[in-house]
Amino acid sequence: MDSYVLCLVTIDNMENASRIAHFLVEKKLAACVNIVPEIRSIYYWANEIHDESEKLLIIKTRRDRLPEMQKSVRQLHPYQVPEIICFQIDHGLPEYLSWIDDSLCRPE
Repeated sequence: MDSYVLCLVTIDNMENASRIAHFLVEKKLAACVNIVPEIRSIYYWANEIHDESEKLLIIKTRRDRLPEMQKSVRQLHPYQVPEIICFQIDHGLPEYLSWIDDSLCRPE
């Protein structure tokens, strides 16, 4: 079970969110990416407190895809330091986890 992860990535707009989501799924770096269209982020950056609207990517993948997924997000992301936070999936419906495997190993 420890081979599955869920990653959170915040991003500035829907165009960038969709571009990254499509890339990750097309390249088999993610089985699924949900885009939450509106979140409010309050954070400290460059000696200021910011209060901004962002989008949230929820990425389902496997641990073995993390290095390449993270590299791709960093290359495609407009932020200097993108938020890429990943959590191990401790429990999940076995059929859903199997679907992640099938999606990431699908033929070309």
